[in-house]
Amino acid sequence: MDNSKQLLNRITQQLKPASNDSKTPAGDAPTPPSVEQKEAINQIFELFRFNYHNQFLKAFPDYDTLIMAKRLWARLLVEYSGDVIMRAAEKAVKDSTYLPTVHEVVRRCDRADVLGLPDAHAAYIEACRAPSPKQSFNWSHAAVYYAGRASDWYFLANTPEHKAFPVFQRNYELLLKRLEQGEDLELEIPTALPQESVVPLPPEEQQRRLQALKDAL
Repeated sequence: MDNSKQLLNRITQQLKPASNDSKTPAGDAPTPPSVEQKEAINQIFELFRFNYHNQFLKAFPDYDTLIMAKRLWARLLVEYSGDVIMRAAEKAVKDSTYLPTVHEVVRRCDRADVLGLPDAHAAYIEACRAPSPKQSFNWSHAAVYYAGRASDWYFLANTPEHKAFPVFQRNYELLLKRLEQGEDLELEIPTALPQESVVPLPPEEQQRRLQALKDAL
């Protein structure tokens, strides 16, 4: 336990803001967590306390250790939105009987299923099989459509999988990263063309045109 606390003490020193005498350039300062991310970290630890009571108290026996651990988690998870952090933690709790580590939660933050998306290969198959018009297809998620569009539909349809899939996978993972950071992706819905409306001619005009037609015969 002492070794664990000493390690957390060293990490805490690294997380403290640099003093005015620090040689570290201002641009290298770590990004501070947002209010949403801090709230997610607090909720995660309450979730862990409830589900792993004895393990939790053994890992975080006092207030100082708990605070240091939260600072570490906030630093390592700062690139993910609060919603993604919570989903990853809940997934970890569901799948494990042991208290999850921050590295386990980080790993799960990078997985598509945390966001409710298919994995990269399943998304690739969906993109390849989707009929035209692509935009009207019932996509499992908008990210699949945008990854397919970025990869070029013709390229996907006419290139062997061993060449096409890496291109699609890269585009898909870039979109996942944007989702992890809290960005919304919505499918662009094309504006429907107005239906043509036919206005009947007045009876007098109908009779005039009919008479003109008879006279022409």
